[in-house]
Amino acid sequence: MKSLIVANWKCNPAALKEAKTLFNSVEKGIKNIRNAEMVICPPFVYLSELKRMKNKRSKIKLGGQDVFWENAGAYTGEVSPEMLKDSGAEYVIVGHSERRKYQKETDEAINKKLKAALSVGLKAILCVDNVSQIKKDLNGLTGNLLLNLVIAYEPIFAIGTGKACSVERAEKMRMSIKEKLNKKNIPVLYGGSVNSQNAAGYLEKGGFQGLLIGGASLKIEEFSGIIRRVDR
Repeated sequence: MKSLIVANWKCNPAALKEAKTLFNSVEKGIKNIRNAEMVICPPFVYLSELKRMKNKRSKIKLGGQDVFWENAGAYTGEVSPEMLKDSGAEYVIVGHSERRKYQKETDEAINKKLKAALSVGLKAILCVDNVSQIKKDLNGLTGNLLLNLVIAYEPIFAIGTGKACSVERAEKMRMSIKEKLNKKNIPVLYGGSVNSQNAAGYLEKGGFQGLLIGGASLKIEEFSGIIRRVDR
C-alpha cells in the first residue's frame, strides 16, 4: 500500500504565481516516486488554476483545506462540497486543529462537514488531537461512507512549533485510534512538525500510513527530501 502524503499549504503562498511555481517544483520532484500518493491542499482560490495545470499523467491529487456542510444557499463566504469537487479537489481536510482553535469549530460542525463531504464522494481527512474527538466527529457515519475516510493524528503541541511528537508517543496514539475505530481499515496519518529527518520514522516505526505536512511542504528542498525518504 502506498503511503499517503498530504501537503497542507494553509494560507500560503500570497500570490498565484508563487503557487504555480511551487506546484511545478513539487511535480518535477516526485516524477520518479513510486511508493507514495501525493495530495496538495492549497488555498481555495488556487484550486481551479492548479487543476488546469495538471496533465493526465500527473501524480498529484488536489484537496481542500476545509468545506461547508451545505451544497448551496445563503451562506456567505462558505465553499460547498460540490464546489470543491468542481474545482478539482478529490480530498478535503476537516477539523484541523487551527480551525478548531481560531474558527472555534465544534465536533458537531465537524461531523456535519464530514457527512457532507463523504456523501458527494470526496475523501475526507479528519484531524484529531485526542481519541475522545473521534466518537463525536464520526457520529452517524457508517458503511460505505467510511471507505473514503482518513484519520490524521496531529498533536496540538507539534503544530507549527517545530517540536515533533516522539515516534513512540505517536505510535501509542495511532494504536488507540485504531482501537477506537474497532480496527476498521481506515488509514491513519501523522501530522505535526514533520521534516526530512523524522518522516520515515513515523511510517517505519510508528506504523502510520502517511503524513500530513504543513510548513515543510512550502520548502521545496525539504519537502522533496521527505518524499524521497518516504519512497524508500
